[in-house]
Amino acid sequence: MNRITFGAGDGFHSLLRARVHDHFESTGQERRDSLAMVVKSAVILVWFALTYWLLVFQASSWPAAVALAACLGLAIAAIGFNIQHDGGHGAYSRHRWINKAAAMTLDLLGGSSLIWAHKHNGLHHTFTNISGHDDDINLGLIGRLSPHQPHRWWHRWQHVYLWPLYGMLPIKWQFFDDFADMASRGRGDHSLPPLAPADWLVFVGGKVIFFSLAFALPLQFHSPAAVIGCYVVTAMVQGIVLSVVFQLAHCVDEADFPAAAATNSGMGPWADHQLATTVDFSRSNRVLSWLLGGLNFQVEHHLFPRICHVHYPQLSAIVEQTCRDCGVPFRSHRSFLAGVASHYRWLRCMGQPPVAAAPVHVPVLLPVMGKAEVAIAELEASALVRR
Repeated sequence: MNRITFGAGDGFHSLLRARVHDHFESTGQERRDSLAMVVKSAVILVWFALTYWLLVFQASSWPAAVALAACLGLAIAAIGFNIQHDGGHGAYSRHRWINKAAAMTLDLLGGSSLIWAHKHNGLHHTFTNISGHDDDINLGLIGRLSPHQPHRWWHRWQHVYLWPLYGMLPIKWQFFDDFADMASRGRGDHSLPPLAPADWLVFVGGKVIFFSLAFALPLQFHSPAAVIGCYVVTAMVQGIVLSVVFQLAHCVDEADFPAAAATNSGMGPWADHQLATTVDFSRSNRVLSWLLGGLNFQVEHHLFPRICHVHYPQLSAIVEQTCRDCGVPFRSHRSFLAGVASHYRWLRCMGQPPVAAAPVHVPVLLPVMGKAEVAIAELEASALVRR
């Protein structure tokens, strides 16, 4: 596997960091330990606890149980977007134990904060959209998210079948992926390092608590079919929401996917790489920004992952202006649906078989078409030529 190094900065990142520093100095705001974040966390945790209590102890009909299970899935996603994500990045508080506690909410919900920190913080945030290094764009055989990943014949329908399969990802994490990652630790360049006894305690304890909450306790009051059914509904809602939101930031028409071969001689500046591979969406929607933990401001998050997400709307204007001043592209979708449409186009593009012969280019379409649409047009034109 190629060793990836990023080039020296060209002044853009230094200027941006200076402007962000001046922003906090002039406003007197803290980068972390935000009262708004504490209140928000309390609201989300009450939402989760109340929904779980109603589902397990009060639901007496299938319609009510399904509705509460879906609501619980949304609450779990909100915990992941807001509390766990900030804690995992050390952006919740300047106190390490508070960040650790916030990050460990993932363990209570069936994931592993240790594995997430390794894959997300260590790999995804460093090697964003680089196939073979960024685990977040690796769907294995079921999907192709990068032009540098192998194509399978069934991928041509991935723009249809992947959406419901996104809902299965939490089940895959909880029952297979975490255990497989733990079993393979210390093997390979990007595998987990050896773990301390405290790490094992967190991993095992989290799994025990999760399976108790998800299955052992509900089975005391409901039939196995009801418990499994509600678990599947909760996981599906959680998985689809989490997956789609994260995909809109990177696996879209406007994001770049650097070729692994180009990394032999090093990359450009790290900040420029983050801006080339990351896209914001729906920046003016306050309700969505609150629910998603600021993850619609993914550009700002990738550049400043240790700043609490409640500040991202303010930082966004600074980042965009600095990009404009330095001639660095800033990429954003106006709405959530625009991002979804772009992800759909990218899935459809990546599902097409690669063309061995040089494609027929259609330059007149470039100003009005996205990368995915151009690629599809080239594939169709190539097919006509071969005929």
